[in-house]
Amino acid sequence: MKPTSYAVAVGSLAPGAFDAVIDVRSPAEYAEDHVPGALSCPVLDDEERARVGTLYKQVSPFQARKLGAALVARNIARHLETAFAGMERGWRPLVYCWRGGKRSGAMAHVLREVGWQAKTLAGGYKAYRRHVVERLSALPRGLTFRVIHGATGSGKSRLLRALAAAGAQALDLEALAAHRGSVLGELPGRPQPSQKWFESQLLARLAGFDAARPVYIEGESRKIGQLQVPEALIESMRAAECLQLDAGTDTRVALLMDEYRHFFADRAALDAQLDCLAGLHGQAVVGEWKALAARGAWDELVARLLVEHYDPAYRRSALRNFARLAQAMTLRVSSPAEETFAALARTLST
Repeated sequence: MKPTSYAVAVGSLAPGAFDAVIDVRSPAEYAEDHVPGALSCPVLDDEERARVGTLYKQVSPFQARKLGAALVARNIARHLETAFAGMERGWRPLVYCWRGGKRSGAMAHVLREVGWQAKTLAGGYKAYRRHVVERLSALPRGLTFRVIHGATGSGKSRLLRALAAAGAQALDLEALAAHRGSVLGELPGRPQPSQKWFESQLLARLAGFDAARPVYIEGESRKIGQLQVPEALIESMRAAECLQLDAGTDTRVALLMDEYRHFFADRAALDAQLDCLAGLHGQAVVGEWKALAARGAWDELVARLLVEHYDPAYRRSALRNFARLAQAMTLRVSSPAEETFAALARTLST
């Protein structure tokens, strides 16, 4: 779609280019994915959009447009009286819908009539989505990654947080994916985002990095829970310099006890996750793990999971997937204390 005088290309979505980005699609469309930071101001909600679509197919396009116009007008009026009520005269919003057509055009027209400098996104969300896919296939190749490795429980995520606090560039894929990347990796009360929203957040983070400085990242597999890591990022990570965390069993157990504490209060959820490992370890071993959970022997359970499941899986995959891991610098994690990771971060970021 060729931009008009009131439409801008997706490449104009630079920080500070607009005072606000307004997503006028339905709440369900917004929930699946949107431009990071965009405000949801639907001109048709989910039920209204379905009504208009049904009328279009079953009665006539004219009747659908007439109903849609009335609904859109009412919703735009509501946004003017609420979300936009405090905006000053010089406000510069960018408005988008699915294809950059009628919904965003209607909203932007009214906003310009008020006196605001409203523009629309040429091609709408579809153009934005193509932009995300294209950039994620290229941007990681221009960054220098330093990949943090270590057996499960060695504190990789904690080191990433400490590095970010120390001013280093750190990318926590597991935080973006709302999953710790293991069979017990689900986070309580935090469902994983859609694949598209994961990628939108990932691009926003990658685009904010300085290519002249290293980016610290954990050595992940191709999937984190149900989400796929973009191929260009996987390839860049696997060719990158590696760091290896070395932590004793007591430290690893303590760190995992803290991270997986929610499972202790939900035995049914824990048993269900352990059942997923029966194909690898057999029902007898899984039964022993469940028995430890049943009597509250949490330290022993975590230690056995490390030795019997996590460590063998890590050894099988790490050297096979990360060619430079054999030459990695080793960092000793002496305790689970936050200061231990802060000290490591200061060492790496200076």
